[in-house]
Amino acid sequence: MDRRFDILVIGSGAAGLTAALHLAEYRRVAVIAKGPLSDGATGWAQGGIAAVLEEGDSFEAHVEDTMVAGAGLNDRHVVEHVVGAAPAAIQRLIELGVPFAEEGGALHLTREGGHSHRRIVHVADATGWAVQKALERAAAANPNIILLPDMVAVDLITGRHQDRFSTDGTVHGLYAYSRATRRVETLTARATILATGGAGRVYLYSTAPRGATGDGIAMAWRAGCRVSNMEMMQFHPTCLYSLELKNFLITEAVRGEGGILKHPLTGHRFMPDYDERAELAPRDVVARAIDNEIKRDGLDYVHLDISHRDPGFVRAHFPNIHEKLIGLGIDMTREPIPVVPAQHYTCGGVVVDLCGRTDAPGLYAAGEVTESGLHGANRLASNSLLECLVFGEAAARDILERWDKLPPLVRVREWDESRVTDSDEEVVIAQTWGEIRRFMWNYVGIVRTTKRLQRAKRRIDMLRQEVTDYYAHFRVTPDLIELRNLVEVADLIIRSALARRESRGLHFTRDWQRTLAHARDTVLVP
Repeated sequence: MDRRFDILVIGSGAAGLTAALHLAEYRRVAVIAKGPLSDGATGWAQGGIAAVLEEGDSFEAHVEDTMVAGAGLNDRHVVEHVVGAAPAAIQRLIELGVPFAEEGGALHLTREGGHSHRRIVHVADATGWAVQKALERAAAANPNIILLPDMVAVDLITGRHQDRFSTDGTVHGLYAYSRATRRVETLTARATILATGGAGRVYLYSTAPRGATGDGIAMAWRAGCRVSNMEMMQFHPTCLYSLELKNFLITEAVRGEGGILKHPLTGHRFMPDYDERAELAPRDVVARAIDNEIKRDGLDYVHLDISHRDPGFVRAHFPNIHEKLIGLGIDMTREPIPVVPAQHYTCGGVVVDLCGRTDAPGLYAAGEVTESGLHGANRLASNSLLECLVFGEAAARDILERWDKLPPLVRVREWDESRVTDSDEEVVIAQTWGEIRRFMWNYVGIVRTTKRLQRAKRRIDMLRQEVTDYYAHFRVTPDLIELRNLVEVADLIIRSALARRESRGLHFTRDWQRTLAHARDTVLVP
């Protein structure tokens, strides 16, 4: 059955819900999530949101910090636009009830790596969760917003799915697998917004949520959209090293408030050996430094130590991290935290303009799924939620302004399962997923070589063919849908990394260690 809406938003995090709330003032919007509404990356964000709010700070300084972190690959016009929109975005969140920390009657601002000023507004160390809950409450209370959790996006509906086959690339909605009915449903709309997050789960170690499997990037690529800078995969320097708790992030703000990185055997503070900014260097610099220390000396982890600061200060600023670590027998007020790097953020993605428009008519995108020009070769800390807020609103505004020019609803074919059967070998999915994540970590990780990338390309070509054959013969399941997208995204990352013959930002290769004089995007065209 064809379910029709004015606008379809795929993703229920900060970007998707921001867009939905603006659209719902005038139109009927459906928001779909592949699991519970809160399961996306927004709720996992510990640090905060960057905005120029401190006396002595300036938009120019925030722009320059972003450009420096992004190694010049950013689009300055986009950076200036987003930075300029930040204070108003913060004010809208305050009006929605986000309880940002205050001090002396004003917003309390912290500082993170790569920032020249204190400009991070936060809710202790759980900013993302507070933002997510505020947006969810507002969306649930809006009669024009229909929330559809447990719907796994399969593919965008384009002209080739119309009753009358068309070769134009217009997007008319989405095929989505319902976990409740175990069937694929047809959802059509005049405009569709991708807000599906990143592709962190293509790697063995990641701070990203379980559902970060690059779905939106893969679907947009299959629908004919360009993707850019997929080789720029950010690795967070400090993920907790623990056999009991996987993928737990130790926020950048711990270093911003004085945390020191030390060699676990000698106690040597090593970051000044790598960069004059020490622990406040951008994430790519810190991650490579830790990776080098670990590999050089055969370590399992390094230490992040903030125990020299007042215990009350530490508990007040990092209550959730402190509580979680106490449960594991680690008291961060008295001893160091064992940390390792882990994949953290997808800086590349679907190419969009300042209005969030993609190459496909009727398709918009916002947030981590995109390459907007904001992050360049490395995302500056706490610019991610900001991007979601600014581009979510921009996409909504453009849809409303261009409503009369958007393609009308069309009749499309229902999902056809007449030529497939239920799988009799589910083990193939788990095995292939494990293979991809391991060789992506080893061959396409923090430090790369051409030989490793070529090995990865040969393996992904073989696995892609196997997954394509499997997909053609069996009914879709959530695991199969995600595996299909992971294979696609892994291939895009590898191809992009092979194409960049320099080291810049997050892409560091031993074979091309110099940075070229002119920064150029890596753009892949379907």
